[in-house]
Amino acid sequence: MKSILGIGNALTDILAIVPNDEWLKKFHLPKGSMQHVDGATGNKIWAELKTLGVQYVPGGSAANTIAGTSIFGMPSGFIGKVGDDELGSLFKAAQENNGIKTQLLKGDLPSGRSMVFVTRENQERTFAVYLGSALELTSEDLKPEFFQGYDYFHIEGYLVQNQKLVRTAVKYAKDAGCLISLDMASYNVVESNDAFLHDVIEKYVDIVFANETEAKSFTKMEPEDACKEISRMCDIAIVKLGPDGSLVRRGDEVYRIEPWPATRIDATGAGDIYAAGFLYGHSLGLPIDACGKIGSIISAKVVEVIGPKVDVPRWKAAKEEIRTLIAEYQKA
Repeated sequence: MKSILGIGNALTDILAIVPNDEWLKKFHLPKGSMQHVDGATGNKIWAELKTLGVQYVPGGSAANTIAGTSIFGMPSGFIGKVGDDELGSLFKAAQENNGIKTQLLKGDLPSGRSMVFVTRENQERTFAVYLGSALELTSEDLKPEFFQGYDYFHIEGYLVQNQKLVRTAVKYAKDAGCLISLDMASYNVVESNDAFLHDVIEKYVDIVFANETEAKSFTKMEPEDACKEISRMCDIAIVKLGPDGSLVRRGDEVYRIEPWPATRIDATGAGDIYAAGFLYGHSLGLPIDACGKIGSIISAKVVEVIGPKVDVPRWKAAKEEIRTLIAEYQKA
């Protein structure tokens, strides 16, 4: 089985269901946005959320993807930075329980956390993120040997705001012979790092994941044309369309992947776990439409639960559905 290494912000998701938008207005959070907050504001929001009852889930975009690839059976590793505190210990224990070879460095600040407001009326997610020690990860922390022995390297777009870190990471990964995948992560990150993202993708990245707003920010085009444009810069482009499925393209080979049936409750982590399914399929040498369908199957399971983690029964169901799908491709 091919192996994968990820790098990203080591965050603990703190999820709370809020009854209406008044909670968002209280903290000046635009609905559906991802806002960075300082330590004092982060602690205030955390204290308020506790009164609602919260769920703690070790996460972060790349970490969610790597947790998925590990559960699929790919030898998986992760690079990140946490604080010397309870949340950092929780994050490390969760990765080790998932069989991930974790390379967690220690920072001076508290561990990062992503406070997620899930609005009950429409399941829309709003994020207040305190990066803490995750923001202390620098290019000087990286060593070439971290990347040796891996077949894939996955990086989350949130890191591109530290351009030196990203450029060092992709150089080490390419020198180690890794295929490099990148998830654009957020349209506002794309907008503020447009030139850098274009340069890195064209020079280093093999597989790009973007949702339709990120793809539009990157190309100024609608999904079909955006997918085509991104595929000109790398080997494979994926544009995720939420409940409408996804577009997958390599050269002139293009597929529209239909969404897998699901009872949608919360979309937190759906894009991250889609990437895990796609990369797992790619590691098996499957056609790109099959990879997209595997991503669709597993992302359909995560939207049926609160938070970015698929429960055991749904994982079992997904694996059975994926085995059936793979068998069909093998017969063809």
